[in-house]
Amino acid sequence: VMDWGLRVLQDMEKEQETLYAWKKRVGQELDSVVAFWMKHSHDLEHGGFFTCLGRDGQVYDRLKYVWLQGRQVWMYCRLYRNFERFHRTDLLDAAKAGGEFLLRYARVAPPSKKCAFVLTQDGCPVKVQRTIFSECFYTMAMNELWRVTGEMRYQNEAVEMMDQIVHWVREDPAGLGRPQLSGTPATEPMAVPMMLLSLVEQLGEADKELASKYLELGDWCAQRILQHVQVGKATCSPTFQTGHALEAGWFLLQHAIRKSDPKLRAYIIDKFLLLPFHSGWDPEHGGLFYFQDADDLCPTQLEWDMKLWWPHSEAMIAFLMGYSDSGDPALLHLFYQVAEYTFCQFRDPEFGEWFGYLNREGKVALTIKGGPFKGCFHVPRCLAMCEQMLDALLGRLEPAHAAPLPAVPAREGAK
Repeated sequence: VMDWGLRVLQDMEKEQETLYAWKKRVGQELDSVVAFWMKHSHDLEHGGFFTCLGRDGQVYDRLKYVWLQGRQVWMYCRLYRNFERFHRTDLLDAAKAGGEFLLRYARVAPPSKKCAFVLTQDGCPVKVQRTIFSECFYTMAMNELWRVTGEMRYQNEAVEMMDQIVHWVREDPAGLGRPQLSGTPATEPMAVPMMLLSLVEQLGEADKELASKYLELGDWCAQRILQHVQVGKATCSPTFQTGHALEAGWFLLQHAIRKSDPKLRAYIIDKFLLLPFHSGWDPEHGGLFYFQDADDLCPTQLEWDMKLWWPHSEAMIAFLMGYSDSGDPALLHLFYQVAEYTFCQFRDPEFGEWFGYLNREGKVALTIKGGPFKGCFHVPRCLAMCEQMLDALLGRLEPAHAAPLPAVPAREGAK
């Protein structure tokens, strides 16, 4: 009996030690990553951020991508709000300067809400995309700025832009400039309801009025995302991004937890976490393939077998969130598996931050630390969320030592 009880305690202590080691590792990496962007990305002349950064942080292009501007403002505010060590004026001032740059220049032709995709360093529009993503991250940035400053003008911007995005998606996409063609699929790309669900979560946090306003929208988004799964296959396109499936998984998991729907939670873990992971993990070299084909055909994307930073970031969040919710140790082991690969292959101990693009074998294909698609977002968001979840898990384990040992299992034949 004593041996068995001792073994249980030792297992608990070992798990606690592993979780603590990862919390420390993740926290140190978050500090390093934030320091990289604070040092190299700020445009002190015009406000906003440079995201086209070489391996050592040198700026190689001064164009500003609106969605990455919004993401960095959001990230700085989120860190300032949720971490005592990041509650710093320099971080808040940089976020506010980025927010003011967006307010002045993001929209192409005010009062129209359509945002540019790319701006010059001083804010002149260069390119517009006929999608909602610049506007979505503009909304997230403004809402977070309101949360850390209390200035209602930011929140007014966020809610007005949100209402415009919903109108474009659910009523009339004409304002996006995208023609409605007869062959257009009936279901939108999964990224659209994913982004909207993320905005519902963002605007509804600790805000009963907005949470109530967007309640039906959240359910609509979840249903649209779930339509992309049919017997484990994507319905609209046979080719899908592993990272988007996993990211959609933790977006949906948050939604299901909020709705207190255990059946939906179990379904999401199965279809959006385990299924894309097991079909997308490279058995030979490790890491997640960028694209998969639901029919096991050859994907047509040239980069399909590359290993990119953001799917691995999303996988770390998804599996740790899945474990935190379900307590299934298999999900925790998948977090360890992905996190170990990610920290070994992507992080750059010499100059800081992570490489974004590896070949199939895991060798660095592009040495850049940022560009039109990689900014101060996926890596720090992953690290920040994982640190918070690991901290919460350790908090739940702490009282375990004081708790009585579980009943000893009866030996076979015992009466």
